[in-house]
Amino acid sequence: MRTRTFAAFGASAVLALGVAACGSDDNSDSTSTSGGSSSSTPAETSSVKFSGAINAGGSTFAKPVYDTWGSKNKAGGLSFNYAGTGSGAGIAGVTDGTLDFGGSDSATDDDELKAAEKKNGTVLNIPMFFGAVTASYNVEGVKTGLKLDGETLANIFLGDVKTWNDKQIADQNPGVTLPSSKITVVHRSDESGTTKAFLSYLGAYSKKWEDGPGVDKSVKWPTGTGAKGNDGVAGAIKSTPNSIGYVEQAYALNNNFTYASLKNKAGNYVDPTLESVSAAGDSVTVPEDLRFAIGNAEGDQTYPDASATFVVVAKDLCKAGKTPAVAKDVKNFLTYGLGAGQDEAKQLAYAPLPDSVKTKAQAAVDSLQCNGAPIAASR
Repeated sequence: MRTRTFAAFGASAVLALGVAACGSDDNSDSTSTSGGSSSSTPAETSSVKFSGAINAGGSTFAKPVYDTWGSKNKAGGLSFNYAGTGSGAGIAGVTDGTLDFGGSDSATDDDELKAAEKKNGTVLNIPMFFGAVTASYNVEGVKTGLKLDGETLANIFLGDVKTWNDKQIADQNPGVTLPSSKITVVHRSDESGTTKAFLSYLGAYSKKWEDGPGVDKSVKWPTGTGAKGNDGVAGAIKSTPNSIGYVEQAYALNNNFTYASLKNKAGNYVDPTLESVSAAGDSVTVPEDLRFAIGNAEGDQTYPDASATFVVVAKDLCKAGKTPAVAKDVKNFLTYGLGAGQDEAKQLAYAPLPDSVKTKAQAAVDSLQCNGAPIAASR
């Protein structure tokens, strides 16, 4: 059972998420699938000044936070459009020049980076915050959090564990009355960094998964039904009795889902909380190019299915085809995100970057250029 303190935090995150969904300029891609909570109280705005519009997209995992940052800076002249189309589409939009920056829940792999740099020159992966990928479910009669390990989850998504009262599930949940109902699996249909983070957890504990479907942004699924985006998966779980899927924690909170405590490397079942996700981030070793993953980290109380989310952006925005005004606005936006935006991410149930990572992320933002010259951005 989650603590009362965390339950109260979850309620505030749901409210904030509703505000974020309402604050986006991209009204066609709402985060909430259930008409989540909203507020008529005007959002506090920042004092950063912007010249015009930023056109971005990609990760649905990160969309609630980016929409909130966009809303907070609207009074400063920013017109912000973020299309939640999936991490793969975010990287592709940077590669082909249609986006000013892309959002991805895994850093670009070598092939993706090479393709992006062929047209754009040096491309940066800048971590912005952390989040938890939850195993969320809608099971008749089960109102408290289940315990699941990586091997069992892999067997569910492989189609080998077919019913909720299967021995593999029941053995981890003594005292819980599980129905004999058939399990319906819901997964992403689009190319997704959330998928890669979730499958990294499955692959770490199941050789059958690692050698079969594998770990990537998209795979050939052995079973289940696909839905687009975190919001699409959330909607499918909510409308389908006895289903299970994976969504970023903010989407689970916004839909009042129950999600599993997952077994970590230390053998402990851990809930996704700010503390347990931050613990995963604290353990990471950050390479020079900032391309890292935080899933399945060490630590007794570390949540094992956490993910960093990255902004993928050309280092020299003007040489990549952006105007000087857009280049400055992108730098201002990212600087805001690594400053005041970290507390706003926290209110939406995402974990802020630890100082050791944030310093390196800000250095990458500070290195952004326009035609070889540094960009003067507001702090």
